[in-house]
This record gives sequence, structure tokens and C-alpha cells, in this order.
Amino acid sequence: MSAAFTAPPDLADIETMAREALLTIPEVLREKTQGVVIRVDDFPDTEVERDMGLESPFDLLGLYQGVPFGVRGVSDAPQALDMIFLYRRPLLDYWCETGEDLTHLVRHVLIHEIGHHFGFSDDDMERIESGAGL
Repeated sequence: MSAAFTAPPDLADIETMAREALLTIPEVLREKTQGVVIRVDDFPDTEVERDMGLESPFDLLGLYQGVPFGVRGVSDAPQALDMIFLYRRPLLDYWCETGEDLTHLVRHVLIHEIGHHFGFSDDDMERIESGAGL
């Protein structure tokens, strides 16, 4: 259950929720996320907005950037870290609109982005969630 907030959760609050959520995923998956940086920003930057064709910065709750785990090769020397971005303001907006538990929402988005780290498409993850009754 989400903590009772008297003010909107700040970046550190969302990061804490994400770190706690990471501890709830199976160890076999979690160990393969070692080295993936989780970063919380208020919004995606303008380059991400443009590249993804977003109509609004509120359209994106999270993003994985990097080379997916399953497609890495020797020639994929890391030029940048694998990163999972969580976007605070869109998360809070979604939370307010839906009334969904914020901790659950942060966990869901984090797991979705970890799925991209493993090379799963959005359709793959939707099938997995539907099959698991999540």
C-alpha cells in the first residue's frame, strides 16, 4: 500500500519505492540487472520526447536505455550505462487520475522497463502479464 503523503512524493521518494520494488522481483532476474542504473527524473528530456514522438511529456512513465541483455555481444562495449528512467510527474499524474496504489504503479513500470532490459517488446510483456493474470 502507498504511504500516506501530505505533499507530492519527491524524486527521492520515487527512487526509494523503485529500489524497494527491485527487491521484490525474483533473484534470478534481479541478479541480471546488476549494473543497471535506476534514475528518477521529473520528465523525459526534450530529445527523448522528440525521438519517441510524444505529444506530451506526461505520456511516458518510464524508459529503458541501453543494449538489451539478450542481444549483447563482444562488440557492444558499453558506451553508456544501461539505465531505467522513471518519470515522477507522469507517474504522479497517472496515480492521481487512476487512484492506483503508487507503490504498485512504480513497481509495475520498473518491471516493465526491466523487461526491455531483457529484450522483451511491449507486446511480449503484455502477453506475459495477461498469461500470468497480473
